[in-house]
Amino acid sequence: MATSKILSASIASGVLGSGNPTFSGVSPSVITNDATSITISGGSFVSTPYVDIIKSDTGAILQATSVSYTNATTIVANFTQSVDGTYFIRVENPDGSAVRSGSAVLTVADAPAWQTASGSLGSKAGNFSGTVATISATGANAYAEVSGTGLTGSGNANCAISNSGVITTSDFGGTGTAGATYTFTIRATNAAGLTADRQFTLASVYDATNGMQFN
Repeated sequence: MATSKILSASIASGVLGSGNPTFSGVSPSVITNDATSITISGGSFVSTPYVDIIKSDTGAILQATSVSYTNATTIVANFTQSVDGTYFIRVENPDGSAVRSGSAVLTVADAPAWQTASGSLGSKAGNFSGTVATISATGANAYAEVSGTGLTGSGNANCAISNSGVITTSDFGGTGTAGATYTFTIRATNAAGLTADRQFTLASVYDATNGMQFN
């Protein structure tokens, strides 16, 4: 793990020297453990600064794997951080002047991990009422259909999904009168705001001899 060249006393003070850089924000403010670029906003940045993140509870320091200088108010830093937590951001210009964010503005967290396999969730009779299926992603506390897919609405599967991943209906297939396969995408979201999407299908089934729905 690379570390900043600045002494711990400098880190504690947060700002060094004259013409110090300033910090105003970071986007995104939540990242995963994968290699991710963050855009840091502020002022008086000089090409090319060092950028570190400092873990709020342990003080552990990780230096950016790369830094791209855009202009005096914007830089882009890339990190691969395997340890979840909240982090301060510290920017050091080549002359040693530096600034640290006033609070732990960056969160590193795991995205939801799908436990339910993609693809078919089974079939139900047309006009079925009740629980259709239950899906699950580790760490998720909310589930929602991605806009424009085929789960909700009377012209689609006519289902609803709860924040616990339970898919229900009062009239499966809605206005449909013949068997159909509905394809839809569900987005799982965790407390940190990270998301993971997965595509599923559900099928409506009708009696082959007389076209009537069966249960």
